[in-house]
Amino acid sequence: MNTTFDSLTHKMQRAALGKTADIVLSHVNKDREKAMTQLVDVAKTFYGDSFSEEAYNHARQTLSNPDSKWSRLINCMLDQLDPNVARTTALNLGYEAFFRGTKTIRENRVKYQCNIPWLILFDPTSACNMHCVGCWAGEYGNKNNLSFDDMDKIVSQGKELGVYLYMLTGGEPLVRKADILKLAEKHNDVQFAIYTNSTLIDDAFCKEVVRLGNIAFMLSIEGTPETNDARRGSGHYAAVMHAMDLLKQYGILFGTSICYTSANIEAVTSDDFMRFLCDKGAHFGFYFHYMPVGNEAAPELMPTPEQRKYMIDRIRYLRSEACDIPFYPMDFQNDGEFVGGCIAGGRNYFHINSAGDAEPCVFIHYSNANIHDSSILEILQSPLFMAYHNGQPFNKNHLRPCPMLENPELLRKMVHETGAHSTDLQSPETVDHLCDKCKAYADNWQPMADEIWSHTKIRESRYENYKDWKPGQQ
Repeated sequence: MNTTFDSLTHKMQRAALGKTADIVLSHVNKDREKAMTQLVDVAKTFYGDSFSEEAYNHARQTLSNPDSKWSRLINCMLDQLDPNVARTTALNLGYEAFFRGTKTIRENRVKYQCNIPWLILFDPTSACNMHCVGCWAGEYGNKNNLSFDDMDKIVSQGKELGVYLYMLTGGEPLVRKADILKLAEKHNDVQFAIYTNSTLIDDAFCKEVVRLGNIAFMLSIEGTPETNDARRGSGHYAAVMHAMDLLKQYGILFGTSICYTSANIEAVTSDDFMRFLCDKGAHFGFYFHYMPVGNEAAPELMPTPEQRKYMIDRIRYLRSEACDIPFYPMDFQNDGEFVGGCIAGGRNYFHINSAGDAEPCVFIHYSNANIHDSSILEILQSPLFMAYHNGQPFNKNHLRPCPMLENPELLRKMVHETGAHSTDLQSPETVDHLCDKCKAYADNWQPMADEIWSHTKIRESRYENYKDWKPGQQ
């Protein structure tokens, strides 16, 4: 009886939100601000006390002001997106993941006393048609693939735990584009996001993505043609430009995936580059600090402390109302203060490689469990994942969140104590070798990080720090 009631409630809530989304999408710009404030009211009926009344009022004020950064950003995206893409993404992210999924995740964290993530990242294949300098993915070789049944198992079991967002990387995921489309069609209530080098995006594929509506893309790019092709190979920049034009033409949601290094950090954050991305149709981006993972890594590409401070200041400026560029950047290494430190180990996400090995993080190539002989829940309860669960946050200074990069002695200890093995199939790297490469960086960054943190407004614990959360709380 409860299952039937829950199913009916689910359908009614999704239908109500869908109707509101249709109203927003049907309005021209002069009426859209009013419709978006109504969307806040609908959201409040779902989320309730999860957010304060002050937060809801702030959202209404921001969205009703056509000159605010958020209004301009949302309008740019709504004007560009195909209606089916916009509607499906809003329902899958806004309702299934943020609302319904989050409630289930919180309950399961208490029930199972382990990390339950908000998203799962997995590699359909290790095959790639490129050979980028310093790429961590290249350490896996190019012969492994998750079968369709493997990927279906990951998504099906994840949904049971409340996970409705799945990111795909590789290798180059679009080597498996037929299976990806099949997976997205079977799980059309889930949002998929694909990290891609762009070279395999074509018209036929775009038409299918629009039909399904639940796939977004993050395109790898690193600044100017010169800085990009220096690491990714001649001709790659042109391929990304072509893919951006296609995705914009078809109204598909896409952003950027940018690895910042000591060599490109200013090029990939300049005003000109940001405006250029917006003109091409990208309005959000994920920035990743270069990690010296693998025996063939290039530690000299790690940013200096001064460069990292520049990155912190720059990203915060780009997100502020002082910046008129309708682009929203996220920097996972420097945004720890907003999520309570490290989000890996299943706290908010984890990674499954193309051989099925479950890793705490896409940059941490050590594992105790494999999807071929363990369930998602068993993976989250495996020794290395529980070491993450019990150790997080790894530092009170959330500008030093990572147990590898800023606290290498912690990763070394966890891997040794849990007996986790290297998952690098080509050239296995010992945890001691990896952590030794990070020690000087960690020592050099600590004084500056502590100085910045001492002037940072410490934020109150949010639901991400769920160890303090009790059943019945919002």
